Amino acid sequence: MSEHFDRPASAHVPVLRLGDVLLVTLQGDLYDSAAQQLQEDIGATIATSGVTGVVIDISGMEIVDSFLGRVLAEIAAQSSLLAARTVVAGMRPAVAITLVELGLTLPGLRTALNTEAAMDLLARTGPGSGDGPFAAGHP
Repeated sequence: MSEHFDRPASAHVPVLRLGDVLLVTLQGDLYDSAAQQLQEDIGATIATSGVTGVVIDISGMEIVDSFLGRVLAEIAAQSSLLAARTVVAGMRPAVAITLVELGLTLPGLRTALNTEAAMDLLARTGPGSGDGPFAAGHP
């Protein structure tokens, strides 16, 4: 049985704005309270700034557990509802294997090998590319 320990309330993940994209770089362990705070911060920032993309770089993460996997999927769904697309960059092979073994498909979440490729993907697909749950042609 795994235990989750929460960091002090002062710990948070910085969310940086680069033009129309939010860049989030995760390093080391991300505890449950920090992951939930990150989700809230991203949603609030999208709503107030009107950005059209979110890049979450997880190259510094050794492990992504089922809770963090669900938080990433929820961030993607929330972002899509707020008209922004989410790309997770820098996933290590071991992390991908773990997510598959846990049965997490991460719907609505695009991936890229690195941050540069993620930024290129967002630039190529442009705003309103129709990959969200309310895209044209979907009920």
